[in-house]
Amino acid sequence: MIAYHFPPLAGSSGIQRTISFARHLPRFGWEPLILTAHPRAYERVSQDQLGDLPQDTIVERAFALDASRHLAVMGRYPGFTARPDRWVSWWLGAVPKGLAMIKTYRPHAVWSTYPIATAHVIGDTLHRLSGLPWVADFRDPMAQDGYPADPQIWRSFKRIEETAVRRASFCVFAAPGAARMYRERYGDAPGARFAVIENGYDEESFAPYGNALRDKGPLLPGKFTLIHSGIVYPSERDPTQLFQALRQMLDDGRLKPGELRVRLRAPAHEGFLRKLIEDIRVGEIVEIAPPLPYREALEEMLRADGLLVLQASNCNDQIPAKAYEYLRCRRPILALTDPAGDTARLLEGAGSRSIARLDSMEDIASGLRRFLDSARRGEAAPPSEAFVAGASRLHRAQELSELLARLPR
Repeated sequence: MIAYHFPPLAGSSGIQRTISFARHLPRFGWEPLILTAHPRAYERVSQDQLGDLPQDTIVERAFALDASRHLAVMGRYPGFTARPDRWVSWWLGAVPKGLAMIKTYRPHAVWSTYPIATAHVIGDTLHRLSGLPWVADFRDPMAQDGYPADPQIWRSFKRIEETAVRRASFCVFAAPGAARMYRERYGDAPGARFAVIENGYDEESFAPYGNALRDKGPLLPGKFTLIHSGIVYPSERDPTQLFQALRQMLDDGRLKPGELRVRLRAPAHEGFLRKLIEDIRVGEIVEIAPPLPYREALEEMLRADGLLVLQASNCNDQIPAKAYEYLRCRRPILALTDPAGDTARLLEGAGSRSIARLDSMEDIASGLRRFLDSARRGEAAPPSEAFVAGASRLHRAQELSELLARLPR
């Protein structure tokens, strides 16, 4: 299992996909061997998830550098050291390390997960050198219109995905729209090569809380606290129309001062967000909060009055991984997203009806007011129990095990 996103890396929800597969696959007869990057490659590290795997899990960490930190001179570094990404040096360490693992443990398959794109380059190399079948876990689309913005990086992404579609036994996506996009993009490839295994939540992560949080009470007594936990991308999750809706609602009296607090937990892009908050004058409502250890972030979500999803229409074929943990929290969810996208499909399937377009100030203002009123009356229904149970990562690991069982031997 080739994965850059792995503990002790901090601040990425993508870690959970690999951890949970590695934790649950043994129940279905598969033993994971993890090939990841040396921690020096990570900008931020945290020890809080290192204990989430069984102690006997085999984890090998290969040489890797971050070009922007380790190879830069006066802030500049050669472009070839960052194509397809800043961690392409990981390939140098991972290939010999992976071959040694294959020789020692004689695995049945190679699985690599994007992002980081270099993981698929490593997966393809090990597949070619060993003859083992390869599963390329894309999660989300790679080469898209306008992304990556750098033309040379875009072309490298395109080559990598073309190689994966041609050589991998399966290409796996985390949302139905992404798989559909690739079936259409590569119409000559067999349709059965493209599979969907969505993200999910780990019940074990929530087990310590039980009913104990009820005694702690609300996060901010007297205020409705709406939490967005995770990165707020300037394009893909642009909160501009939300902030403008909040300003308008304050000005016309639809929102009372002190009624609402919107907390952006670990959003990154803080310069962009702080300027936006200042320019639109919503500092009395919106706050930027620093990162928390994973389980503390879960506790905050469980205690929130509501949870906020941001997903623009240019990501209609993607679903934020955090949305599944939101569902497990069983708190009211306000989704600002395109009603035609996969994120809306997921939440509507769970029974959520509080959905407004992220690019429409008026739609957000009216939707937010209805959401707050229904939550205050206790009418904001939590997700259905049956739907939540089907979204567990244990269930997703079973889906992966069934896919692996179909690989050639």
